[in-house]
Amino acid sequence: MSEIGPQREAPRELGEYIATSLNDEVLAFDVLGGELIVEVHNASILRVLTFLRDDANCRFTQLVDLCGVDYPARVERFDVVYNLLSMTHNHRVRIKVAASEENSVPSATSVFPCANWLEREVWDLYGVFFSGHPDLRRILTDYGFEGHPLRKDFPLTGYTEVRYDEEQKRVIYEPVKLAQDFRTFDFLSPWEGAEELHRQNIAGDNKAKSED
Repeated sequence: MSEIGPQREAPRELGEYIATSLNDEVLAFDVLGGELIVEVHNASILRVLTFLRDDANCRFTQLVDLCGVDYPARVERFDVVYNLLSMTHNHRVRIKVAASEENSVPSATSVFPCANWLEREVWDLYGVFFSGHPDLRRILTDYGFEGHPLRKDFPLTGYTEVRYDEEQKRVIYEPVKLAQDFRTFDFLSPWEGAEELHRQNIAGDNKAKSED
């Protein structure tokens, strides 16, 4: 195994080193904007993360962020993205795995304990299930929330609304109702608006126009 050393030459060389060391787990890698991006098999994510954390040439000991991305047109519509930082070598790497609504992703909490809340957030907002997670439940939405709000097919209004009912003296859930009044717009704004409507609705405009 060749020694890369603390002063890394380039992200692409590091990508080649990772791909060679994890030949069966890595699908592809690329460098975009100077950052190394590595795509790996879903089932191999724990081995990949462990290698990146412990290998002397990597030492990516910090999981900075873990997030989800939704591509509804794909069969495996979700990407789970892990952003890692090596304080030893001052480098970053982005790891991506694909997932669908049916298959799960192994939880990374055994490798990076801080993944606990991050995976709960991805589950809450996208519905990606993490197998082996010690406490996979919602973390941002309410207890009775239905659906996953960052999916691209989730309506902007949501499915239900929450309000306090004075008669029942408690918080209740009910289907979203959009009043027709909110669908009618006059296009007027203190900063910008429809010029013709603006002229018609401001007192004195018609008089000024006739004098002209």
